[in-house]
Amino acid sequence: MRAVRVRKLYTGRYGEVLENVYIAWDGKEIAYVGTEKPRDAEIIDIENGVATPAFIDAHSHIGMVRSGEPMAEEESNDIMDSVLPLADAIHSVYMDDKAFRDSIEHGVLYSCVLPGSGNIIGGKAAVIRNYAHDIEDAFIKSAGIKAALGYNPRSVKDWKGTRPSTRMGAISILRKWLIKALDAAKLIEKGKKDPEEFDPEVRALIPVVRGEELLRVHVHKQDDIAALIALKKELELRVTIEHACDVHSAETVRKIARESIPVVYGPMDSFPYKTELKHESWRNLRFFIEEGMVEKGLLGLMSDHPVILQRNIYLQLRFFVRLGLDFSKAISVLTMNNARILGVDKFLGSIEKGKWASFVVWNGEPLRMDSYPVLVVGEGKVLHEEV
Repeated sequence: MRAVRVRKLYTGRYGEVLENVYIAWDGKEIAYVGTEKPRDAEIIDIENGVATPAFIDAHSHIGMVRSGEPMAEEESNDIMDSVLPLADAIHSVYMDDKAFRDSIEHGVLYSCVLPGSGNIIGGKAAVIRNYAHDIEDAFIKSAGIKAALGYNPRSVKDWKGTRPSTRMGAISILRKWLIKALDAAKLIEKGKKDPEEFDPEVRALIPVVRGEELLRVHVHKQDDIAALIALKKELELRVTIEHACDVHSAETVRKIARESIPVVYGPMDSFPYKTELKHESWRNLRFFIEEGMVEKGLLGLMSDHPVILQRNIYLQLRFFVRLGLDFSKAISVLTMNNARILGVDKFLGSIEKGKWASFVVWNGEPLRMDSYPVLVVGEGKVLHEEV
């Protein structure tokens, strides 16, 4: 068994911080967290060390859009059709992307990779380990099916398949396929048809309309979010809102909160390059904080890598702190909240006994300009060390 002693531990749970503690691990799991020195453990003593859980990026394209490769080789969107529920993001991930190494050294050990937003339905999302050898070793679980509303899917009219030119067209295509899946599910439940009688694309959407799988929806503008909420109610869907950067009123956030819809917010440090981001501002984040979305576990955070380099995702927490949250509360967004939204909170998101030994020790407070990770551990293995 090994253990590290730190001056401070941000556990990842909202507002929870411990002083002068040991974190001990045996194999891939945390065996002990407490103030008493664990027996029979090899101790790493890091003076002034501050520990956090490993960071989780809830929305990225790392490994799909790859560092040091021509943009013509990126694989975030397939242009063969606008509805691709059988596509799986992990099949376009290459673990030799140099960005993974940078992320690991900055404490980001887990990513949810999703298809891009050029298609109405882009395919499956996957939660992966950033430190794995290949995609088989990297894969942890699927994390919903990606869909997209707004400007992006109507900006690619030259791609193959049926493509919308308007927002109402984008929503109508999405509704069509969801209703097809719902009708198929009803016929199967009544015993009138077997699943094999339906196309594989329709079968892939049946878990979505049954509420068994998340629909992860790219959406920025308030009116598109209102349309998504109406669709959620109509078809009784489980959805997440991905981005929401143009939301600039408390009323829209209250509507989201009333429906208990998780939001994966951001990226906040990117240039607002299109009209549907004309209201974008980091100050919009205050509406989500004031509505209690962070405390309720309903607000997560993304890099949208490569839009923001994943290694810098934790720097977005400075906006939460500036808007009134202390770091012990802000860090829950990148740890426990992202873990809950992705469905991996049984083994990630916080530092406590029984969870994976995946954590970061910093040489000081993480948001200080002179702080950096000196020890990075993933499932019990030391991945990076500057002690």
